[in-house]
Amino acid sequence: MQVSNLQAGYGGTPIIDELTTSIPEGKITTIIGSNGCGKSTLLKACTRLLSPESGGVALDGRSITQMPTKELAKTLAILPQTQQGAGGLTVYELVSYGRFPHQRGFGRLTRTDKEKIAWAMEMTGTTDFADQPVDGLSGGQRQRVWIAMALAQDTEMIFLDEPTTYLDMAHQLEVLELLQRLNREEGRTIVMVLHDLNQAARFSDHIIAMKEGEIVHAGSSKEVIQCDILRHVFEIEAIIGEDPMTGCPMCMTYHLLQQKQTAPLKQAVNN
Repeated sequence: MQVSNLQAGYGGTPIIDELTTSIPEGKITTIIGSNGCGKSTLLKACTRLLSPESGGVALDGRSITQMPTKELAKTLAILPQTQQGAGGLTVYELVSYGRFPHQRGFGRLTRTDKEKIAWAMEMTGTTDFADQPVDGLSGGQRQRVWIAMALAQDTEMIFLDEPTTYLDMAHQLEVLELLQRLNREEGRTIVMVLHDLNQAARFSDHIIAMKEGEIVHAGSSKEVIQCDILRHVFEIEAIIGEDPMTGCPMCMTYHLLQQKQTAPLKQAVNN
């Protein structure tokens, strides 16, 4: 996927402007940056949830704006930051919605549909509660069900906006290990937004660091999780070490830059 000179925003206010980047095929790409820097906007533009003001996004050389909706839905799936209520649906019923782009006529599930649903539920460990209502599941279980629905869509690319939000540490790890397994074993291209730098470093092949709608740096975790880059992107002073379990870079500790720490105090004194 290639993003070229992209300008996108809301209500006429641009959030990202003249942004150009690429998403490597068959890899896990994570977008990092402070709140409001344009991470989710980029994700939405890449999945056609948001129309660009100018520039565009191409998939295998074709503009996604020119692709029929069902064709695009067979190529990429997105799990937004906030999912809509399941409305009393069972786990199986919700996962089956992922087959909609492949259905014809009255939308009856075919043999292939049922096989894909069963595979998606097996991959995500949701088979045992197929008949349970989604609303009655724990946060981690619900997240796995939504991922199962995206898997049932049977796409080459899966986009996720903060998939670990509101989950405890164990469930965060569970979701990220699942995504890593999908990438390694199934060859799926994963693109996600994460706030945790150590999770991004551990689970990503490619990281895009953003600030104020622009890309500051893109590359491997070792290339991006660097003191000077984190200083620029987050305005923090960090100590970077090596994760003894994975060998990935690890943010050991950090603090706000001195000028950022003292600015509110100076303002209060002046007032």
